[in-house]
Amino acid sequence: MRLAIFDCDGTLVDSQADICAAMDAAFKAAGLIPPERQLTRRVVGLSLHEAMRQLHPQGEHHEHASLTELYKDAFRARRAAGSVAEPLYEGIATLIEELAGQGWQLAVATGKSDRGLAHCLAAHGLTGHFVSLQTADRHPSKPDPSMIEQCIADAGADRARTAMIGDTVYDIHMGVNAGVRAFGVDWGYHETEELLEAGAEAVATSIDDLRALLGRIA
Repeated sequence: MRLAIFDCDGTLVDSQADICAAMDAAFKAAGLIPPERQLTRRVVGLSLHEAMRQLHPQGEHHEHASLTELYKDAFRARRAAGSVAEPLYEGIATLIEELAGQGWQLAVATGKSDRGLAHCLAAHGLTGHFVSLQTADRHPSKPDPSMIEQCIADAGADRARTAMIGDTVYDIHMGVNAGVRAFGVDWGYHETEELLEAGAEAVATSIDDLRALLGRIA
């Protein structure tokens, strides 16, 4: 049984505009200067509380908790207003359908919330392709391997035939920590050199590259 576990933000969908806008709104609501957008991009993939800890390191635990809730409020408001786009990267939908048709088990391991991931996948008609959806609501932040462990358990997959696919060092470290194959993609939020240094077996520069990398798993 082969299992492909995908990160979401920066791997399946380009959500940086929505994430940065919600982060700006959260910090402003807290009376703080919003972080520079390249710093926000750097923490995409972490759980919200861990992201807030990194973006506001001088803050206390309760401040990070408050920022987390303000971010959720801001993102929900954007969604209610119809402002959330989260477009799929070109070729992702086709790849997902191909892998499912080839008998792969598919899963998602993301720093999103359960609600956020459900909305995202449903908007693109992809929900039914995944046998396991793991989020920051029920697990420690990446790079803890907990989400991957649950994906493997849900899929009944062989660890040696499991791949973690992501765009950040948090994804790669999580895959390494779980003892699975770790592949990076270069269309997300961290640089190729960083992904390789984190332990990525390879970094895909296109959907065709990613398709070929997954083809290494017999």
